[in-house]
Amino acid sequence: MAKRVRSEWEGNLRFVLLLALATLILRSFVAAIFFIPSESMLPRLMIGDYLLVEKWPYGWSRWSLPWGWPAVPGKLAARVPARGDVVVFRSPEPHGHDVIKRVIGLPGDTIRMRAGQLVLNGVAVPKLRVGDLSIPRSPNFPCAAEGDGRCRFPRYRETLPGGRGYDVLDLGRTAADDTVLFQVPAGHVFLMGDNRDNSEDSRFSPGVGGMGYVPLDRIEGRAAVTLFATDGSAAWLKPWTWVSAARPGRIGEGF
Repeated sequence: MAKRVRSEWEGNLRFVLLLALATLILRSFVAAIFFIPSESMLPRLMIGDYLLVEKWPYGWSRWSLPWGWPAVPGKLAARVPARGDVVVFRSPEPHGHDVIKRVIGLPGDTIRMRAGQLVLNGVAVPKLRVGDLSIPRSPNFPCAAEGDGRCRFPRYRETLPGGRGYDVLDLGRTAADDTVLFQVPAGHVFLMGDNRDNSEDSRFSPGVGGMGYVPLDRIEGRAAVTLFATDGSAAWLKPWTWVSAARPGRIGEGF
């Protein structure tokens, strides 16, 4: 009897270890789920969105693995992202953490912001005013709502060379609207948040809260689709709120 109990225990332990190994391999090399914690990628991404991030499009480095360990140098099957891709990457040390931004500049590109206008390789990127972004006030977004309980922000459509477009927010003139001329060094990309006046990105150096140029080997993957979204009003001990807090209209949105 004791031998049978031991055999069952060993079998269960083997199953758990194999499951953990399979999960680690899947998360590191195929796909992972990423939670949006900030407003820097509005209007496309909101606090409370859960994304599926593909880990294979740009190759694999130490940052594809949990906690960046082991510290293997270089990148396997490395590929450069396309302009307009939304990527997850590891931010600069010493407080490295996963961040999501949009690829704006590739190695060799020149970039600057001039009066809120993106200038890429000396050419102003078209920026067209479109309808305001309208978001209901919620625990995940405690904004200054209007009389109908919704918050509104000026929204614009940018179109990169080649025709790839996406929406951005421009809340007015800020220090982020005028920058020096940047030239992206080899092996790096220039990343920006779509919420242009509320994003710590490549326009700012790590010493002043930004990201600077991001090395290609720190890019972990490409955002693929929104799996789930919540407004933050759910409580773990109240299962019925898990449904009421969901934002079903955002589920399934691609990039």
